[in-house]
Amino acid sequence: MAPALGMYAVFVLFPMLQSVQYSFYHWDGIGTATPAGLDNWKALVTRPELLHSVEHAFILIVFYTVLPVGLGLIAATLIRELKPGPFNTVARVVLFIPQVLPLVAAGIAWTWMYSSDGLVNQVLRAFGLDAHTRAWLGDFTFALPAVGVIGVWVMLGFCTVLMLAGIGKIDPSLYEAARLDGAGRLREFFAVTLPGLRRELVVCTTFTMIAALASFDVIQISTQGGPGYQTMVPGVEIYRLTFLQQHVGQASALAVFLAVLVLVVIWPIQRLGREK
Repeated sequence: MAPALGMYAVFVLFPMLQSVQYSFYHWDGIGTATPAGLDNWKALVTRPELLHSVEHAFILIVFYTVLPVGLGLIAATLIRELKPGPFNTVARVVLFIPQVLPLVAAGIAWTWMYSSDGLVNQVLRAFGLDAHTRAWLGDFTFALPAVGVIGVWVMLGFCTVLMLAGIGKIDPSLYEAARLDGAGRLREFFAVTLPGLRRELVVCTTFTMIAALASFDVIQISTQGGPGYQTMVPGVEIYRLTFLQQHVGQASALAVFLAVLVLVVIWPIQRLGREK
C-alpha cells in the first residue's frame, strides 16, 4: 500500500492542506502572501456572486440528479420489458453514447445546437413556434435551465445502464410472485424493482450530485458563467478567481467550502445506502 498511499499523499492530501492554508491569505499566486484572517471566508457569505454560484449548483442538482435518476429508472424498466434483439441493443447504445463523449465535446456540440440558427431553434420553427426561439445560452432566464438540459443528456445514459445492471440482479421469482398476487406493473415497480435497486440508486445519486456541485467543463465551454452571473457555479468561479483575477486565497476558500459542501450533501445518502 505504501507506493499508492505516497502518491495519494503527494498529489491529493498535500494540495488539499495547502488550499486550506492559502484560504487564510491574500495571494496573487506569484508575489508574497499576506495574512487575511477570515476575510476570504467572510466573503463567501457577503459577496452576492459567490452565493449565487452555490445556489446555481444546487439548482443543477435537479437536472444532473433528479431528472436523470427518475428518467433512468423509467428507461431501464421499459428496456427490461423489451425482447432481446436489435432494437433493445440500439436503445442501450443511444442512451449510453453521451456518457462516452468528453464533456468538452458535449459542451461544444450543445453550444452549436443552442445558437440562434441551431438545431433547437430550427425544430421550433418547423413546428411554427418561431415566437419561442431565442439564443438560449445568452438568455438571462433560460441560460441555466439550458445548461441543465445538457447535464440531463450526459447523465441519463449512466443512470440507465446502472439501473439496468441492478434490475438484472433482481431474482425473477420475485416478479413472478408479485404477478401471482395480482400486482400490476406500477405496483410491481414499487414493491420489487425499486427496493431491489437501493444500492444502484445510492451510487447513481452520489455520482450525479457530485457532478452537479462540482460542474465545470460543460459550463466553462458553453457559457463561461454568463450571461452575467446567471450560470456561474463554484467550479467556474474558482477558475476565474485563480487564473483571471489572481485571487488565489479567495479561490482556495471557495474550493475548500465546496469540498466540505459535497461531503455534507453526500454523507446522508451514503448512510441511507448502508441502512438495512
